[in-house]
Amino acid sequence: MANSESVYVSVLLLVCVVVFWYHGVEADHVSCSPRYFGHGSIVCVCNATYCDTVEANTPLPRQMFARYQSTQTGERFKKSTGKFDSIHTEKIVMYVFRTNQTRYQNIKGFGGAFTDAAGINIASLSTKAQDNLLRSYFHSSGIEYTVARVPMASCDFSTREYSYDDTANDFNLTKFSLAPEDLKYKIPFLQKAISLGRPVRVFGSPWSAPAWMKTDQSMTGKGSLIGQPGGQYFKTWALYFAKFIEAYASHNITIWGLTAQNEPSDGRIKNFTFQAMGWTAEQQRDFIVKDLGPLLEERGHGAVNIMILDGQRVLLPYWTFVVLSDPNALKYVSGIAVHWYLDNLVPPTFLDYTHGKYPEQYIFGTEACADGLPGSPLQAVRLGDWSRAESYARDILEDLGHWVTGWTDWNIALNMEGGPNWVRNFVDSPIIVNAENDEFYKQPMFYAMGHFSKFLPPGSTRISLSIYGSTPLKCEGFLLPDNSVVIIILNMSDEEVTISVYDNEIGSINGNMIPAHSLQTITYWTT
Repeated sequence: MANSESVYVSVLLLVCVVVFWYHGVEADHVSCSPRYFGHGSIVCVCNATYCDTVEANTPLPRQMFARYQSTQTGERFKKSTGKFDSIHTEKIVMYVFRTNQTRYQNIKGFGGAFTDAAGINIASLSTKAQDNLLRSYFHSSGIEYTVARVPMASCDFSTREYSYDDTANDFNLTKFSLAPEDLKYKIPFLQKAISLGRPVRVFGSPWSAPAWMKTDQSMTGKGSLIGQPGGQYFKTWALYFAKFIEAYASHNITIWGLTAQNEPSDGRIKNFTFQAMGWTAEQQRDFIVKDLGPLLEERGHGAVNIMILDGQRVLLPYWTFVVLSDPNALKYVSGIAVHWYLDNLVPPTFLDYTHGKYPEQYIFGTEACADGLPGSPLQAVRLGDWSRAESYARDILEDLGHWVTGWTDWNIALNMEGGPNWVRNFVDSPIIVNAENDEFYKQPMFYAMGHFSKFLPPGSTRISLSIYGSTPLKCEGFLLPDNSVVIIILNMSDEEVTISVYDNEIGSINGNMIPAHSLQTITYWTT
């Protein structure tokens, strides 16, 4: 290690130890227990007896504000408070507009996926460590997730291929049953998460139909459902969705939404390595109109949100134009689901154009993870990598600034390798489990997610921000149901930036310094 890096690491750990000692003695807040793995920043270590929490975002008197800050140098949700001044004094000014004319989409929530892999890793911990992990995500002392995604049967983050009915030609699905993985690794942890805090919107996504229903007689590779929408196989596939809803309801888990197919273009790729099923936009439209929509209504599930696409932004706005050009599809489709993996290939104006054409159908982020593309030169898990936190925050801010209503991370917990994954498609996660030591590590990505999920409950509304002066900052503002304002600021540059934040009804936050490589969430109450 170079001398300069040795000095940096020593200073970083010293700062973290001081912060840990100071905040650890506070009754209502447990500070991060830092550990450095050589990837630029720290992780926070949790186990059965110790886990950091987030200091409460309690209402403050008008003219006061709270600031939560996380930095590459080791701060994690560091809270400070201050008072507004009457005028702004900095050269760079962020103006806050919250009139009816400057309000945009409502927020539906933020969360992650309860895959088999996530459940296997959570179950590998002791009971108290499991509780600390779930509380970190869903409790009021944590980052308060309000969204949970559930794969319908197996995906690559399983240890095997399986469906809920592998009996050939069982068109009435008389043999349909949840898998052992649902009963052991998904449902118990979902039930616990739902019991901990805010209401949780649970949505399901299928990777593949049973092999006997597909053209290639396999859950992997290039294949689609046999026949055409309106036919026997498509009607059976619609029934599969309904039975999934009903099976989870029998375990007291309400399915809020469904995506019609995870990444429908994957199943049109020859030799695709894990579970997939191919669809064209026309097929998805006709399936919803002829099979899925009517069947869900017939069985009493008409209130379940159906989301189309569940794939990359690059397919917008084409996919939505094909599906939603049919008025019969419009009456069944609630939302448009997007993934983040190819966002660098197309501008966010694709989202604007899609929203402008179909404003009644919300856009919702349903999957993202670091190292999510095959062939990446970086290792899957990089403990303490701050750049991955910045990637999360940058993408979330960009999405929110272009009509997206929420953002769902992929696996909520993985092991030190980034799995298990039966095709070895390993990736990173905001929480990494070290089962051997009965501990888990909260990555910088965890705190990046928390700067949004903790402070933006469902029903929050994006409002307009305008910055006067040249700055590298990325930011968005929101008005909450309790009339508080939340501003989230990302500084990805190597220089600190000092600004004034001005609300003409409240005043100005002056001297607000945003450190290099940091995230800030500012909150204040307008009444």
